[in-house]
Amino acid sequence: MKLHRSLVAIVLLTAIGLTLRAAEKHMTTLTSPKTGYAPVNDLRLYYEIHGEARADAPPLVLLHGGGDTIQTSFGHVLPLLARERQIIAFEQQGFGHTADVPGRPFSFEQSADDAAALLAYLHIERADFFGFSNGGTIAFQLAIRHPEKVRKLVVVSGFFKRDGGYPGFWDTFAHVQLKDMPQELRDAYCEAAPVPENLQSFFDKCVERMRHFKDIPDEAIRGIAAPTLVIAGDADVMRPEHAVETFRLIPHAQLAILPGTDHMKVMTHAAWLVPAIGAFLDAPITK
Repeated sequence: MKLHRSLVAIVLLTAIGLTLRAAEKHMTTLTSPKTGYAPVNDLRLYYEIHGEARADAPPLVLLHGGGDTIQTSFGHVLPLLARERQIIAFEQQGFGHTADVPGRPFSFEQSADDAAALLAYLHIERADFFGFSNGGTIAFQLAIRHPEKVRKLVVVSGFFKRDGGYPGFWDTFAHVQLKDMPQELRDAYCEAAPVPENLQSFFDKCVERMRHFKDIPDEAIRGIAAPTLVIAGDADVMRPEHAVETFRLIPHAQLAILPGTDHMKVMTHAAWLVPAIGAFLDAPITK
């Protein structure tokens, strides 16, 4: 029954998305966000606040993907989401504007702790979280390690265990080189980073995080109490079956599989994602 409802929802969001795509052409540019650096966990964590606070809804915190910046992960959806709610976006340790910590590896758990510390710094008790790719894995860790901070989750293309990928996916990290990093991501890093010359070190630490990816136990995923919207592309690096498994394990979950969509395209489908995410976040939580 859960899966049937989700398939119906995909048909509805497609129709809504066609309307939104037409409306996007007439939208004006957002005003500049408020930016700052939060002194948390030995970091000066770069963050941005977009849009106006809502009395009836908490802010939505964005968790970008591996190798990304705020813009490369969320550039297509952030301006539209910020028209309806306040958005807080930050760049993780060593990513974008946030300087690295020498000797400290990148980890999903640490990034979850950093996100929770950022909320405390901003005096925000609870928020919704939207994670893409590696950011989706961080969202899972937030819900597990800091459940009191999380109202709802949106997880797009986020793994919680290694067999969620196609055969051979994890093998690519054994021999990948900097030249294989998409040019868009290299350019974005060099433009934003405090020390652009650290690109090779940044790349190596991103790869090491994936090489040492550890499964999150099913029991921990099953214990996530926050309502969760699970989204993946049908041609993603993550198998659709893994998205379905995630949907089945989390007690209060919804599922959307985007047709004709690979990992690089999933976050470009603003006309599908924005109305689905908005409807999910605005829906009352059933006790």
